[in-house]
Amino acid sequence: MTNDLNIIVATDCGSTTTKAILIEKKGNEYRQTFRGEAPTTVEAPFEDVTRGVLNAFAELEELSGRKILDGEKIITPAKGDTGVDVYISTSSAGGGLQMMVAGAVKTMSAQSAQKAALGAGAIVMDVIASNDKRLPHEKIERIRDLRPDMILLSGGTDGGTVSHVVELAEFIGAANPRPRLGMTFQLPVIYAGNKDARERVSGVLEEKTALKVTDNLRPTLESENLGPARQEIQNLFLEHVMAHAPGYKNLMSWTGVPIMPTPGAVGEMMQVAAKKDDINVVGVDIGGATTDVFSVFDGVFNRTVSANLGMSYSISNVIAETGIENIMKWLPFDIDEADIRNRIKNKMIRPTTIPQLLEDLKLEHAISREALRLAFEQHKALAVGLKGIQKQRDISETFEQVATEETLIEMNKLDLIIGSGGVLSHAPRRSQAMMMMIDAFQPYGTTMIAVDSIFMMPHLGVLSTINETAATEVFEKDCLIYLGPCISLTNTGKHGIKCLDYVITYSGGKNTEDSLLLGELKVFDLKDGEKAKVEITPTRQFDVGEGSGKKTVKEVTGGVVGLVIDARGRPFDPKEGKAREPLAEVLSKWNKAFDAYPE
Repeated sequence: MTNDLNIIVATDCGSTTTKAILIEKKGNEYRQTFRGEAPTTVEAPFEDVTRGVLNAFAELEELSGRKILDGEKIITPAKGDTGVDVYISTSSAGGGLQMMVAGAVKTMSAQSAQKAALGAGAIVMDVIASNDKRLPHEKIERIRDLRPDMILLSGGTDGGTVSHVVELAEFIGAANPRPRLGMTFQLPVIYAGNKDARERVSGVLEEKTALKVTDNLRPTLESENLGPARQEIQNLFLEHVMAHAPGYKNLMSWTGVPIMPTPGAVGEMMQVAAKKDDINVVGVDIGGATTDVFSVFDGVFNRTVSANLGMSYSISNVIAETGIENIMKWLPFDIDEADIRNRIKNKMIRPTTIPQLLEDLKLEHAISREALRLAFEQHKALAVGLKGIQKQRDISETFEQVATEETLIEMNKLDLIIGSGGVLSHAPRRSQAMMMMIDAFQPYGTTMIAVDSIFMMPHLGVLSTINETAATEVFEKDCLIYLGPCISLTNTGKHGIKCLDYVITYSGGKNTEDSLLLGELKVFDLKDGEKAKVEITPTRQFDVGEGSGKKTVKEVTGGVVGLVIDARGRPFDPKEGKAREPLAEVLSKWNKAFDAYPE
């Protein structure tokens, strides 16, 4: 199949917008050539996802001059300027994939189950564990009330405890939960626990649920085996969940490969990118309803989803979670709190609108910083090593949930941050996207910042499963836009004191040198692909990644925004500089350095 794919059409059906792209083989390389988009039609009055897909195709046809549809049928294979070789799609419409996970020990099997579900592209609604301090009837009620799309049950190493996992199966059986979509079918339950308990778990759940048994997530304490469970989740997602969402049966019959959950596809692409260049990557996809964070550190992939942090449907939740004062600290103008709340509610009830005024745009960017920051905090808390294998911990400590593990996310080892989703991909100026990501993630040391040009990572993720070459070529040439490297330091001083000297030597031999004070930020013109040598000598109490007061020398490559030297310290908060000058002035200086907004 992979050799004769010259014309590929791909869609991503999001909660707000359905995005279609055309990928064509030009000479001997693949390029993304045209794109179309249309509102997603999963809700009333249409209640049929294929309407939005056909509308997006119609726009593609108009722009490219290629006839893709014959009535409502996709023409395959491609001949001349008619038809396409394959149609592929991802989807997060209809609320995505909502799951519950259950495990014997909260910090061990339950956490492995959570990682498996998140990695497959699910939203985890709750984690039930034998030791989560809830009474049996509370657990049963919770399972019944939540009505997840499916449940993942794990627990016990192979040959280990049986009773805990059977007890959890009994809770699920007693709750007898009805699925969220499609009242007529049984709820899918995946059992990925101790193989010795399979028979007893089947005895409890086989009659009441659509039970699937797969390999144990934690076959031994020292190992995790998430692949089979993730695969099973994606299969069941198509069979059960997607099949009952409006219009999906039809859509599934059109695609050349199974539809993937959008986050699962983005994760796939992140892993391909990290592996190809052997780098550590953090990626974020900020949508209307949810924000997904992905990371690949030393080859270990993690994904988390913040189901209540988004820029349209969930925008009010961002405010509720961070507090209005944390939004206001990013605004370089005075505005009444009630006015902010009104603007936010308007966005929530009209999710497809975009900012009309510069003030509205700055407000949206302030909210996105907080949504990204909160989502990243949640990711760092979940992206941890295997629990329960430290020698110094005995089982009683594990039951007490003592978190001695550190997060796998080491900011000074991070090579690349990729931003994706409307507020980042469609920011009116690329410098705004770069600023939002630096402010939210606060990278430390030297990190390249990039953005997904038109939000096509989901399309490429699903494409990578059938043609990795095509996916990586388009990813590098058309998808990723390198904004530039950011060099930053950790903070242990008073605002306004000198913290570093820098010397930048450009490839033509020209150089520039100066020093920066703590709280300052400077952007240098370093064109996309242009190289420069940067020497930074921090003063005694500051660290640029090599240790306090130690000089660092890096060769960096520019991007469309340039090279950023960020001397605001880590962690930093705009309010810290308020003692010396008004907050609006501090923020205006930073915005000016980036040339982020019109004067």
